[in-house]
Amino acid sequence: MSVRSMTGFAQVRKILQQGEIVLSVKTVNHRGLDMHLHLPPGLDPFEAAIRRAIKNRVARGHLQLNIAWSQVSGPADGSSLNRPLLEAYVAAFHFAARQFQLPGTPDLNVAFRIPGMFRTEIAPELADGFEPHLVALAEGALTQLNSFREREGAEMAAEIRERCGEIRTRVARMESIRSSALPAFHKRLSERLSELLRASSIDPQRLAAEAALLADRSDISEELIRLKTHVTELEQLLNAGGEVGKKLDFLLQEMNRETNTVLSKTGGLGDLGLTITELALAAKAEIDKIREQSLNLE
Repeated sequence: MSVRSMTGFAQVRKILQQGEIVLSVKTVNHRGLDMHLHLPPGLDPFEAAIRRAIKNRVARGHLQLNIAWSQVSGPADGSSLNRPLLEAYVAAFHFAARQFQLPGTPDLNVAFRIPGMFRTEIAPELADGFEPHLVALAEGALTQLNSFREREGAEMAAEIRERCGEIRTRVARMESIRSSALPAFHKRLSERLSELLRASSIDPQRLAAEAALLADRSDISEELIRLKTHVTELEQLLNAGGEVGKKLDFLLQEMNRETNTVLSKTGGLGDLGLTITELALAAKAEIDKIREQSLNLE
């Protein structure tokens, strides 16, 4: 299953015996699936069927679906023609022609395409046969929408994978520098223990606890291991596809936490510590960029 962006647009058009339908659908970012349907009054009975079609094809995003319905054929007798609207159109046409001294006569073809010109809604006996056409049209638009979102999602996933590679490279360099920094770490530990030993009536248990605490606060090996593990998990999520946005958000929080911990442990290690700090900040910047991309993934 492919990774999808939450941003997309599609429009489809179909001419039936009863009229012409133009259906457009647009999606943008949202934490969940937020549907907004705008249907002509005559198509209100089919809203539930359209919503089911959307839920079967879209998992997340603010989705707006619009349907324009124009009756292009049918009787124009007194029961179906909206005479007040037609009279208002003709009167407005003549008024504008006189006001601006323009030539021309009203065009019935244009008038009949004005929304609401025919008040007759879809006949009840056509409802059962009309719904499949409308749902199929919605499904076609949603298929186009998802194709658009998959293309954009593939581009975003490729960029995220590149940034994962950058993070992995920086972690490898931090691991290498950490090995070189061990002597500095041991010196720092020895100095701290000497301070404790010079104190009067030092408690052996406190001495052991201080030594263990200092060692834990200076070693970044576990954080780097977890950071590499998270990068691998992130890449696996992208490869699996589907609805990955929320999972990525949680994973990126964990990666950010590990990086912050590394930054908090690099003090007192001299120039090597400064280098580790620079690498950790660069990794953190890559994580932030990945998060910006992940906010637009379904």
